[in-house]
Amino acid sequence: MALDAVVGEIREKGQKEAARIRSEADAEVRAILSSAQEKAESIKISVNEDVERQTAQISEQKVAAGNLVVKRTILNAQKELLDQVYKATVATIADLPEAFHKKVVRELSKRAAKELSAGVIYCNERDKPAVEEALSSLKGLSGFTLGGTVDIEGGIIAESMDGELQLDYSYPTFLSEVWESGLKDASDILFT
Repeated sequence: MALDAVVGEIREKGQKEAARIRSEADAEVRAILSSAQEKAESIKISVNEDVERQTAQISEQKVAAGNLVVKRTILNAQKELLDQVYKATVATIADLPEAFHKKVVRELSKRAAKELSAGVIYCNERDKPAVEEALSSLKGLSGFTLGGTVDIEGGIIAESMDGELQLDYSYPTFLSEVWESGLKDASDILFT
């Protein structure tokens, strides 16, 4: 019996030792799992933050690209409208009465004579009789001749005899000057 008691005692100690080892192993497993869970949660939070940051960045880029497309469309529409206004202005000026064009050609011819002592005057086909009349009737234009017609909406182009100096008094030139100086004001009126 004494042997049975020793064996029982050894068995009991072995079972206690096995229970203690299992308990330590369970505690170590729980600690490892807890640490792994913490790491996984940290990784998940980091990934979520990165996804949110990238999503916000992509969203901002899409909004900026959309705004750029809208702005470009608006600017193109405004440019088209301004081009239509310019063309309508040129057409309106061209449709003014002959008396208006005749007076303008006379005044522009006088202006050219003040800057050039002699030269050649060019005009469009419609204004040719007015230029011929101005050349024959105005004293300061005796050194000028009619050089022929050019493709302009109105006004004249005067050139020195040697061809080195040219004065562009055509309607498109005057309109361009007015257009450039008044474009901002016109845009502000039309588009604000």
